[in-house]
Amino acid sequence: MTASSIELLGDPVLRTRADEIVDFDGELRTLVRDLWDTMEKRGGAGLAAPQLGVGVRVFTYHCDGHAGHLVNPSLWLVGEQTQEGLEGCLSIPELDWECRRYRNVMARGWNMHGEPVEVSGSELLARCLQHETDHLNGVLFLDRLDERTREAALREIRAASWFDGTEPVVKQDPHSSFR
Repeated sequence: MTASSIELLGDPVLRTRADEIVDFDGELRTLVRDLWDTMEKRGGAGLAAPQLGVGVRVFTYHCDGHAGHLVNPSLWLVGEQTQEGLEGCLSIPELDWECRRYRNVMARGWNMHGEPVEVSGSELLARCLQHETDHLNGVLFLDRLDERTREAALREIRAASWFDGTEPVVKQDPHSSFR
């Protein structure tokens, strides 16, 4: 089992849209294994390649009885129903906050061999698929927090032992329609 170090909030790779994967080769399979091993060792529900410092569109997930990976995923929201729930991130360790997400989603992409994959989820799996797809688009869940929660989160981040003093960048929520 190999586990890589995880990039923390402040690393520019976390705020950059990841590139599409074009080669479904041994290098991709190694990356998927590394993502999986790191996610499992760190106890995460999911892990995206940018969190390992690799700016490509692939993530692994293991939550709510579902496990796998998606390459070049597309995400569709199923209905308008939302959910509130605690959310955390391995790139913002040991901290979590209430975050609103859509309750039901469907994701389509490919596996590491280039075969089509479709995953539908609700509740925790939906939250995970949205969170990891966000990572591939340079979006962090901090961007999804309501203003009051975000301010509290930033105070906690600044006080965290891992925080390097670089002021966190927070983007405007690109899906603020359910606020």
